[in-house]
Amino acid sequence: MALKQSLQQKLLQKLSPQQIQLMKMLQLPTQAMEERVKEEIESNPALEEGREKEEDNFDSDDQMGEELSDSEQEFDFSDYMDDDDTPGYKYEANNYSKDDDDKRMPIGTSRTFHDRLSEQLHLRNLTEVELAICDHLIGSLDDSGYLRREIPSVVDDLAFGQSIMTSEEEVEKLLVKVIQDMDPAGIGARDLQECLVIQIKRKPSTVTIKTAQVILEKFYEEFVKKHYSKITHRLEIEDEDLKDAIEEIVQLNPKPGNSMNESSRPVEQVVPDFQIISEGDELLVQLNGRNVPELRMSRKYAEMLDDFARIKGTPTKTQRDAMIFVKQKLDSAKWFIDAIKQRQDTLVRTMQAIVDYQIEFFKTGDETKLRPMILKDIADIIHMDISTVSRVSNSKYIQTSFGTYKVKYFFSESLTNDEGEEVSTREVKKILQDLIGTEDKRKPWTDENLAKELKSKGYNIARRTVAKYREQLEIPVARLRKEL
Repeated sequence: MALKQSLQQKLLQKLSPQQIQLMKMLQLPTQAMEERVKEEIESNPALEEGREKEEDNFDSDDQMGEELSDSEQEFDFSDYMDDDDTPGYKYEANNYSKDDDDKRMPIGTSRTFHDRLSEQLHLRNLTEVELAICDHLIGSLDDSGYLRREIPSVVDDLAFGQSIMTSEEEVEKLLVKVIQDMDPAGIGARDLQECLVIQIKRKPSTVTIKTAQVILEKFYEEFVKKHYSKITHRLEIEDEDLKDAIEEIVQLNPKPGNSMNESSRPVEQVVPDFQIISEGDELLVQLNGRNVPELRMSRKYAEMLDDFARIKGTPTKTQRDAMIFVKQKLDSAKWFIDAIKQRQDTLVRTMQAIVDYQIEFFKTGDETKLRPMILKDIADIIHMDISTVSRVSNSKYIQTSFGTYKVKYFFSESLTNDEGEEVSTREVKKILQDLIGTEDKRKPWTDENLAKELKSKGYNIARRTVAKYREQLEIPVARLRKEL
């Protein structure tokens, strides 16, 4: 087979590293963008905080020194000029990549519920072996306070891991008598039923509490499936008695470990990226002030570059390397400032198009006024790519006079009603939610009934579509919505 050489021309479109970085910055929410700006300022000495000022010509070095900031006056260019013609920054070693694991051990500052249980355990009068078994059981509890490991497996763990020979009966006894006797009630349970039974037994004994205990111990399946008529028939009680018992049960804690777990994830605070400003009949989008950092290029570094340009003759290797370093940092600072401005412009343009598209909702706050809207609708308006709109709407929030919403909330598919008009699926979900909210809880509507009700209102959708919307709204099936 003969080899053949030929010339080919190809036209390729590739994203530059700067464009890739801009796309990443575009999808960052306000808090993450603040961290990104701080990181850039720390890594690039040619980038500074503060608004760009018009500088006058200075007649002397003393006058210039008065205008420079403290950080600029502390800068010594000799740090980059070594006698061996090698720039100092080249000695910096970076032997770690972003993919490397950080092996440093974090220092814990809070106590978990395992620590608190251990404190309670050491107040008990137990033998050394019993103490070791109970300590192992505490360590086997998950964050919710449940023992998910089987007793035979715990016996094997003790034998192989700690050389403690014991029996399943001994471990079971210590679990029930010691671990499950600790606070909070319900700790050490192996399933939800056992957890609720442990808690109900701790309550003061009354007729209602005893009824609740019997329900949990003997009619748990009927209780979960809400077969209330079977429970009242078998226990020979009235509906009111059952209702009182259920009220006691629903007050119990299904995850007792979380009530004393200080290491649980803190609640995330939502910082809106946009705000709606009303000016007469117009609604204008304003960026959160924290999204608009004031950045400038360092004057000192720019003057250094001018000094290099005035060097007579051929610069030395040291001067050449230092000049390259300064220029790279200045170019990087200029690109970052331009990227921030471009990000701000893209965010405002995109969000303003969304507000104009959903103007009826933003004026009234009525969710039924939402129009069907997909990413392509906004992309066509602002003449940008769909991926850009997707990045803008990702993880962003907008603050209105009637609440703070995720930007993604305003995007929805469409369906056609009986009059041939396109309506948003968000509107249908709102009506579905209202229907379920006003139904008779003794006889909740099935998905089939809900589909008929929606059809009577002009929304002709199938039962399976109703089921899909109901699941998206996190609303349980009719049987689980039943109340006495």
